[in-house]
Amino acid sequence: MKKLKLQNESYRLFVANYKEWLDILGYAESTVYYLPNHLQEFFYYLEQNHIKNINQITTKTVKNYYNYLQERANERQSGGLSKSYLNKHQQALKKFKEYLTNHNHTGINIHLKSEKNPTEEKLNILTQSEIKELFKATEFSHTETKFKLRDKAILVVLYSCGLRRNEAVHLNTNDIFFDKERIFVRKGKNYKERFVPINRKNAELLEDYIFEARLQFKDAYLSEALFISKRGTRLNGMSLANRLQKIVQATNNKEIAEKRITLHTLRHSIATHLLQHEVKLENIKTFLGHSSLESTQIYTHLLKTLENE
Repeated sequence: MKKLKLQNESYRLFVANYKEWLDILGYAESTVYYLPNHLQEFFYYLEQNHIKNINQITTKTVKNYYNYLQERANERQSGGLSKSYLNKHQQALKKFKEYLTNHNHTGINIHLKSEKNPTEEKLNILTQSEIKELFKATEFSHTETKFKLRDKAILVVLYSCGLRRNEAVHLNTNDIFFDKERIFVRKGKNYKERFVPINRKNAELLEDYIFEARLQFKDAYLSEALFISKRGTRLNGMSLANRLQKIVQATNNKEIAEKRITLHTLRHSIATHLLQHEVKLENIKTFLGHSSLESTQIYTHLLKTLENE
């Protein structure tokens, strides 16, 4: 139901911010994709029933919507919606209620039968010393130097520059402006183009990869991609994730391994470290490419949680 177009500006903003909130909290990609779509369908239902503000939502509103879903036809196949699909809609609304509560809103009345929570990745933040261990481990993450230098560059882009996985995948060599110490992050889905600063030390690591290691990969001169595979193709997200796991293994650090870190963990970690160094929240928002300051403020709550552990 993603094709449903919302007219209400506040509803559109809620969907966008809700999606970013799920993303920051480390939910699985499928969850970050589907739950906002389900919320969008709920808002579309509200618009069709002349409910223009979430403060007008009552328990009856939600129950009527759920009854509507139970009767709605399945667009992909004959019959109605499956129970698991209905559960996903419930999860979307319950998670939205949690989102509102976390953003100092009174919330909405939802009294449907509780279902299992969506799969959630445990949010683990690496310490700055653990990040240093990852960079050091790139000396042992592969037998060939070109792969080691590429691994260092991957850490620079995903941690030091705080890029999302897809942003890293789509980086090109001409997006690195060494003279201006900036990286151009091209527009991704629902995200804006931006420039990310890079310090001299990290720039040198990228220079080592681009001008020494990258040229040794097959057909490197035919590709504009920053990260290329041994086959000469653009390195995909799964390959980046696999390289991160190789780096983790090379640390021989059980505590790091037990954190089960993902590519997104690196982004969470740099955001948290910037906060610890008292970087202004507005600057972190710009650095991460968040659409709203509300999304960035989530890290202040995470930091408090970490400090209280």
